Amino acid sequence: MPKFYTRTGDDGTTGWLGEGRLLKTDIRIETLGSLDEASAALGLARASCQESRIQKLIQEVQRDLYKIMAEVASSPENREKFSSLDATRITWLESQVDVFTSITQVPKEFVLPGDTPSGAAFSLARTIVRRTERRLAQLQEREEDRNAYLLQYLNRLSSLCFILELYENQSSGNPSTFAKGESK
Repeated sequence: MPKFYTRTGDDGTTGWLGEGRLLKTDIRIETLGSLDEASAALGLARASCQESRIQKLIQEVQRDLYKIMAEVASSPENREKFSSLDATRITWLESQVDVFTSITQVPKEFVLPGDTPSGAAFSLARTIVRRTERRLAQLQEREEDRNAYLLQYLNRLSSLCFILELYENQSSGNPSTFAKGESK
């Protein structure tokens, strides 16, 4: 039976798609961890929602996140080999946000997460995506060759998570709870 541990990271380093190893505290590794966490949170949201179209949408987003992970994990010398996210994916994501915005009542004030399990899962995913966006911005500050579409994608993804939170609440008949103390 194969072992699920390698012991190669016991020294505080990890592999990447480049030469040598990186410290586990490196901003690139932190960004990769945040991307992985965002995908896991989206998986929780996907498992919580009832509509197959949303499940398929989130599965496609998760696959995009793995493409982003490959690009982030690559060294500048081999980044082109792993670069696959472009303007078409931003346009696609924006269109998904627009679809759900057109069928969802959007409040004009802050809402508290937790009105439905799936809505809360999308809210959690949104906050993790926002942190991931900050980590990626920090990583890109130190690199000369940046794919600006990666940050744009994460920014739009946080919008998608927010509108899906509202949509899930609305679809279940549970109005979103306002932060100021009233429900819609």
